[in-house]
Amino acid sequence: MDKYFVFGVLGATLVLFVWNRWRYDIVALVALLVVAVAGLVPPDEVFKGLGHPAVVTVAAVLVLSRGLLDAGVVDTVARRLTRVGDRPVLQVAALTGLVALSSGFMNNVGALALFMPVAVWMSRQSGRSPSFLLMPLAFGSLLGGTLTLIGTPANIIISTYRNQSEALAFGMFDFLPVGAGLTLTGLVFITLVGWRLTPQREKPDSPEDLFEIEGYLTELRVPEGCKFAGRTLRALTGAVQEDADIVIIGLVHAGDRIEMPSMYRILREDDMLLIEADSESLKTVLDTTGLELAAKADKDAEDEENQDKKNSKQKELNLAEAIVSPDSPLVGRSAATLDLRKRNNVNVLAVARQGHRLKQRLSKIRFVAGDILLVQGDEDSLQSGLKDLGCLPLASRGLTIGKPRKVLLAVGIFGVALALTAFEIIPASMALAAAAVVMVLVGLIAPGNVYKSIDMPVIILLAAMLPIGQAMENTGGSRLIADGLLTLSRSAPPAVTIIILMGATMLLSNIVNNAAAAVLAAPVAIDIAQGMDASADPFLMAVAVGASCAFLTPIGHQSNTLVMAPGGYKFGDYWRMGLPLSIVVVATSVPLILWFWPLRQ
Repeated sequence: MDKYFVFGVLGATLVLFVWNRWRYDIVALVALLVVAVAGLVPPDEVFKGLGHPAVVTVAAVLVLSRGLLDAGVVDTVARRLTRVGDRPVLQVAALTGLVALSSGFMNNVGALALFMPVAVWMSRQSGRSPSFLLMPLAFGSLLGGTLTLIGTPANIIISTYRNQSEALAFGMFDFLPVGAGLTLTGLVFITLVGWRLTPQREKPDSPEDLFEIEGYLTELRVPEGCKFAGRTLRALTGAVQEDADIVIIGLVHAGDRIEMPSMYRILREDDMLLIEADSESLKTVLDTTGLELAAKADKDAEDEENQDKKNSKQKELNLAEAIVSPDSPLVGRSAATLDLRKRNNVNVLAVARQGHRLKQRLSKIRFVAGDILLVQGDEDSLQSGLKDLGCLPLASRGLTIGKPRKVLLAVGIFGVALALTAFEIIPASMALAAAAVVMVLVGLIAPGNVYKSIDMPVIILLAAMLPIGQAMENTGGSRLIADGLLTLSRSAPPAVTIIILMGATMLLSNIVNNAAAAVLAAPVAIDIAQGMDASADPFLMAVAVGASCAFLTPIGHQSNTLVMAPGGYKFGDYWRMGLPLSIVVVATSVPLILWFWPLRQ
């Protein structure tokens, strides 16, 4: 009866995963505690998953990915994509190919996040909706994850399960023969056919019109006797914040122009304010504060007289367009609650979503991943501010974030770790963890960013699901599923069993995290191999491919979720390209698996 109890817990866990009311790491942790209280996991093994080599390796890869990003390794390549041209086939081929290659050696979500701003910018420059590039980009990142051991957490998990079949864990490039074949085939399909199946959402605003803000800029003067003379800018904005949406761009005092003045600066009579506001907000400001529209003719002479003085004193301000990443602290919050000028020394002037500028008040907009922000600040503030806010600059501005480029050093450290793993000198978990430490010691990663770069929900999910998977195996649950699959395919060739196993894992991966799918399916694969008196390798490879190729839904993988908002996709849009791509993957990978990993060795 124990195995049926485990099945019940897993069933409830999957339902909660799909429901998505609670975070998947919390659901997995509760499931682990339930199984442990039932006595199916020994007390001393409940939290043993935190020290599992697979969990350590995943954490190390996430830290290394941060180091490669901060050093500018991927960014260096990404910016060359702006020379590809306007032809959609070339854009899809270049973007998808490079993100796939990058995803083989770093966290695929991180690689996607780096290339996504380039894709959005290329779409805008071509006058097309981002929807035709972003889904191919996400699917390319999933395909690239099949190339190496560290391409995706699913591969790392499958590697450790191989030890249970009395064989060494899979090495760094053991996945490459199958992964390279299916990735190349998948990329050809996406480039020639797949992108044409993506939904073509409404044409976006042109690059010139998306953030056309000149019509929103107005100059106001503090007249004699104004009630706000002698008070701070904060008092002024606070008096109208409930009814008007304004951004103070600059202040002119005694002939000196001050860009982005402190909100605690005292206003004086005859000071001039440059504000961004729509017509309704402008009227509210004028009616409420007693400020008056500046007479341009009256100030022209003064501006000319003091132009040299202003240019020498003011710090040059830049405009930058940046995209909100999924782990940004902006997500779910509004500009009004963040006080970005005070904390980050940047102004948010406008927000665009799915290719169109949002017209509602900035203070009321709750940011979502994929929003494009028009921000203002001096160069140093933009560099540090965007990084702190988790925003990635669009390629059009030529702005980079992070530390000065140390590309060769980062690549060298990472390459040594790969070599140590590939030649089996030390285990992958040790080599990659050591490389992460070295990156911190040489300054490629700030110590404060080490733990920020680790996706703790994924770590907790893995640490919780591994003991549950072991409980399913110990109670005979995985054996029961394996016997059912063997009975189903008894009169069919072994390739059919592999197809069924891969297809079932692929479907499971589309509704739960791919790491969880790998944990649940790997014991079944081993039991099937034992039942057929065959090598476990082809079945484990089938699980690795199935767990990594979640193309049917936006919830199966973070990459799919990341592009949903900026691409304007709906839940049902993914299967249009995802279903034929899944068929292509199965048709390509099964022959490759049987060729490189035969049933009898």
